[in-house]
Amino acid sequence: MATQADVRRIALSLPETEEVAGRFAFSVRNKDKLKGFVWVWMERINPKKPRVPQPKVIAVRVANLFDKDFLLASDSEKFFTEPHYDGFPAVLVRLAAVTARELRPLLTEAWRSQAPKGLDLKTKSVGRSGAPRKRRA
Repeated sequence: MATQADVRRIALSLPETEEVAGRFAFSVRNKDKLKGFVWVWMERINPKKPRVPQPKVIAVRVANLFDKDFLLASDSEKFFTEPHYDGFPAVLVRLAAVTARELRPLLTEAWRSQAPKGLDLKTKSVGRSGAPRKRRA
């Protein structure tokens, strides 16, 4: 069973990742904008009231709707969606149904779908041109 601590540890291990202040959400900086790749699911319990965070479920960005459909068809215990996410490339993941080991590739691919092209998993930051910045010794 994965936890929010596992999500935080994995997400923050990816380059240029920031945790959004005041929310359980993680983004990568792309062209000076934060692009979200994983966040806590906000469930609409009552149609006339604001959404409520559900800490046992995360929304994870996917590269495209084909990948979304593939994940949804692969295991309905782990992955699901709701009308709010129709047409949007993200799946909802039940943390109790996945392990941290299963979570790592999901979050890495989510990060990859939002990260700038010049940034890879071995790079800690990118320059304005998109080329990796050299580290100082």
